[in-house]
Amino acid sequence: MNTPLIALLLLAAAPPPQKAKELAAQKQWEELYLAFAAASPSDYPEAQRPGVAAPLLKGCEALLAEDAVMAYSLGERAVAFQETSGALRCLAKSALKTDQRASAEEALRKGLEQFPKDGAFGLELGRLLLQDEDTTAAIATLERVPAKTKEAKEARKLIQNARAKEKEAGAARGEVERLEKRLNGEEDTRTAKGTQGDGDVRTASLSYESSVTKDGMRVRANRRFSIRYFSSDRDFGQRAEYEGQVVSALEDAYDFTLRTLGRAREQQLEVVLYTSEEFSSHMGAVFAAQVAGLYRNNAIRLNDAAQMTPQNRATLVHEYVHAALDEICPEGGGALPRWFNEGMAEYLQWRFQKMDGPPRALRDRMRSAAKQGMLPTMSVMNSRALITLSDPAVAYAASAMAVQELVRLGGMEKLLGFVQSVNGAASFESALQSTYDRDFAALDKAVHTALSGR
Repeated sequence: MNTPLIALLLLAAAPPPQKAKELAAQKQWEELYLAFAAASPSDYPEAQRPGVAAPLLKGCEALLAEDAVMAYSLGERAVAFQETSGALRCLAKSALKTDQRASAEEALRKGLEQFPKDGAFGLELGRLLLQDEDTTAAIATLERVPAKTKEAKEARKLIQNARAKEKEAGAARGEVERLEKRLNGEEDTRTAKGTQGDGDVRTASLSYESSVTKDGMRVRANRRFSIRYFSSDRDFGQRAEYEGQVVSALEDAYDFTLRTLGRAREQQLEVVLYTSEEFSSHMGAVFAAQVAGLYRNNAIRLNDAAQMTPQNRATLVHEYVHAALDEICPEGGGALPRWFNEGMAEYLQWRFQKMDGPPRALRDRMRSAAKQGMLPTMSVMNSRALITLSDPAVAYAASAMAVQELVRLGGMEKLLGFVQSVNGAASFESALQSTYDRDFAALDKAVHTALSGR
């Protein structure tokens, strides 16, 4: 069989470009995606590929606001057939809306290299790099935005902000050096400017001030965090190293939450760090044996925090998400069901730990519970504290998987908007139904399906 005939047979099995145009004209976007989901661009002569890519891009742009998941699927197919600037832009936008940051960055980098005169790629990639605190790379990328494009003004503004941030970081390093010198001389900093009352340091700056309370707790605070802990006989060098680790962990929690959720806490947050013995003494031995930390009354209290271990850093992210939700939700975190509040914190903790879901051993326990009809439901967890259930770890993971399903349905941006809309005027389940077309039973089913691997 000759080569031209093989090509004709392959084309006969693939939908013609005209089919893509017809489905796009009828706005049958799902049918359009299904028709070309398995089609390979190599099945079409190069001259015909734009005829498929254009309708797919049209679908991506049409669905970007209302169905980002399908928009991403159509955008991905459009790029496969032809890497136009429009297709790469739509793919990047839909990837960000569906919380697929790596795909967004890849599309933006391709666009920046292939279409250097299009200012959108440099601007949006620069934004992502700023979110990653990669200031040097962000400035270099933003400087590639052409001066005559409509994005140039915003790029210049971001460059100025980034350079100011670099300058502030340098000032902060100087502040740390100054503070360490003061601590080395054991100077009483309770009379320092910005200190109020019993060692309560309040500052509008990101630079940290230091103090000591009457009961011997050291305080280190800036406008984001007020860190408190007992010195536990640490000398100056040990205190400086420990505080540096804690500051790093908290800044990571702030940056990760802002980058992933889209919002971070704006009010100062108190963070109290205990050894396991101190936590048990303050909270009770039974409670101390059950929890790694908690957020309550605008403060995080961390158990067994004598060392800043990877698990403690992950726990800080978990509790920080609770603190952020308490501020983001108009009526406070208490207006959210226990399963949703804990599920959000647990899901983002997984993301911070670069996990796609619960650890294997816990997933196996969940599968076993599901087969026995003992997996806790969203209705059961709607008002009960998860820690009171027979297997709290299973309850936390099931809640996180339900949140993961909501992210899959609409991305993190939609989920953030949903949290901001929650109020006491309607039940949480009815709000879910109106926003996601899902009730508690549907989320239960989604968790069971994910556990079964289907």
